Amino acid sequence: MSNVGEQARARHRSAVVVGVVVLALVAWFVVPRALGWSGRWVPSFVETFWLLPLLVAAVCGARLVVMGRLPGLLALSAMVVCGLVVAGVVAVVQMEAPPGDEGVLPGPQGLRVVEGDGWCGSGGCSRDADAAGDRAHEMMRAHLASHGYTAARPLYGDERMCRRTGLVAVREVCAELKDVSVTSVHVTWYVN
Repeated sequence: MSNVGEQARARHRSAVVVGVVVLALVAWFVVPRALGWSGRWVPSFVETFWLLPLLVAAVCGARLVVMGRLPGLLALSAMVVCGLVVAGVVAVVQMEAPPGDEGVLPGPQGLRVVEGDGWCGSGGCSRDADAAGDRAHEMMRAHLASHGYTAARPLYGDERMCRRTGLVAVREVCAELKDVSVTSVHVTWYVN
């Protein structure tokens, strides 16, 4: 009797450990991006569909192997394949879609920000916005810096700031700032 009880407690403990690890993985993949963070250790949106299921399957698969439940690996394999298919579809759709807010919008407090139409052409898509108010250029630069953007080599004389996100499939988003007047700046952002 006690042997059966011990096995049940061991299964329960291993399930709790796997649950905590999976919860930590999901939080790592979702929370930083939701907060607008960027950097080398922030997973990209597409990685959520292929890398996260792969890691979760590895953690769950390890438990199944230890518990001697090898048929469950088939279901995990199906989850990984589904994740890879969805990641492929999302990657193709994002190639010809305007970027998201990417930490540019909403703009900083104290500026009036009006989003433009953006555009798509061969080679990619972009979005743009005009920000007006006292020290608009400085405030927008500080806003971008607070969202992980750093100075990059300028293009066409405009100030350019970029940020990188992703673990395996690194993605770079750049924002160009162009002064329109003393109190307004035009921001264009795109994914490289």
